[in-house]
Amino acid sequence: METFTLHQLTKIVNNSTDFRIKPSEILLKKLVAAIIFIISDIFAVALSFIVTLQITNIAVYNLTNSFDELSVFFITVFIFPIAFYLRRLYPGLGIDVIDELRGLTYSCSNVFIGLIFTTFFFEQTSSSIRLIFGLSWALSLILLPICRSITRTLFCKKKWWGLPVIILGAGNTGERIIKTLIKHPRIGLRPVVAIDDDIDKWGYIEKIPVIGGLAIIPELIKKLSLDYAIVAIPNANSNVQEEIILKYSKYFDKTIIIPDLFGTSSIWITAKNFGAFLGFELQQKLLKKSALIQKRIFDIIISFLLILLSLPFTIIVAILIKIDSKGTVFFKQERMGQNDVRFNLIKFRTMYSDSEYRLQTILNQDEEMRAEYNKYHKLKNDPRMTRIGKVLRKFSIDEVPQFFNVLKGDMSLLGPRAYIAWEKPKMLGQEDIILSVKQGISGLWQIIENRDESTFTERVSIDVYYIRNWSLFLDFYIVARTIAVVVLGKNG
Repeated sequence: METFTLHQLTKIVNNSTDFRIKPSEILLKKLVAAIIFIISDIFAVALSFIVTLQITNIAVYNLTNSFDELSVFFITVFIFPIAFYLRRLYPGLGIDVIDELRGLTYSCSNVFIGLIFTTFFFEQTSSSIRLIFGLSWALSLILLPICRSITRTLFCKKKWWGLPVIILGAGNTGERIIKTLIKHPRIGLRPVVAIDDDIDKWGYIEKIPVIGGLAIIPELIKKLSLDYAIVAIPNANSNVQEEIILKYSKYFDKTIIIPDLFGTSSIWITAKNFGAFLGFELQQKLLKKSALIQKRIFDIIISFLLILLSLPFTIIVAILIKIDSKGTVFFKQERMGQNDVRFNLIKFRTMYSDSEYRLQTILNQDEEMRAEYNKYHKLKNDPRMTRIGKVLRKFSIDEVPQFFNVLKGDMSLLGPRAYIAWEKPKMLGQEDIILSVKQGISGLWQIIENRDESTFTERVSIDVYYIRNWSLFLDFYIVARTIAVVVLGKNG
């Protein structure tokens, strides 16, 4: 890695325009982001009112046409940003998407419940207003996160978007954090500099300067005026970590500490204060009986409806598969299910009948493709794919028959990936927890950006993360993202 001389280091700190971040600039970034999200939220709620009014007026002619009654809806729109502000949903940068979804749901519901309750105190209020409030409530819960997601997509790549963050530690963990924040600008945190005492680490990580040592933070912070710091030194001695946190966290409004627990960063923990010491609570949320029952009821109802709705489409796809190539319409493959019970996963056939021969031939002849397959357990340019199979895979249509697996009880609509038996030894000792629940048609790994670039090891970690962090809000998020992936054809 490139290193700096003392003169170059001083020049970077004192003269580089990258480091001239004034408090007023950060305040402006927050204000602009907050205004953008306020507009997005008001638009979402207003749109829910407009759509609901149109639907109800069509269903029940002239249900409400009084100017006074209509004005009520659009006046109440401005209550929602206040509720969201109290929930700390502004400026909306650096917030976890699941926390945001939960906050939007609770705040939005509280406002609508309050509005509906208030109507009972006014004799002149018609029952139609309560009906419209109720329908708008349901629609707002869908439109609010969608509008926020679109907003992030539109603005996240702008230079002025996001809050600058400093990384304390430039080792493996610090490097991964920098790359993650750059790769996912939607998070809203932009690394501008990393600090490390180790002179061998000075240089650049993804064009982000690494300087040092930690003692320059007080002077550097006068020029940076940063709110966020991420402490990424999990392998340091506990006494050293404690000293660094106590000494330097006072310079930042928010300090995020990255722990080194159980060898993976994908484990969700909750801090617990026991008076004399601090503990970390680790949960396995999807292993609770109540969670499993909720998911099974949801799976049965939704899979049955989807099978009925997709039946005409299934017939058309089956005909196209038969016309395109020889072989059966459906493809069955043994997978590991809950408690390692084996089952036959059903898909539309997307490969030639001699697919295994084609695979072995290409792997024996092409060293690069062999290395790709060993790393990802799949190929981007797979010689086994049929013409119609490429289309089915691109839009995840090949997975439609798995609704039968869900209805039968072999799988769940959402869950960890259904692994093949020979992959078990490569599951990093995490097979017990992954196989303790039903495998899913879709899941957290399937909706991440650049999923084709994720390694098998990363997929396993993401599946474990899902099991430990399961919630209805996480499932709602996965469903929404899955629809977007399927519609946009971003599936690998």
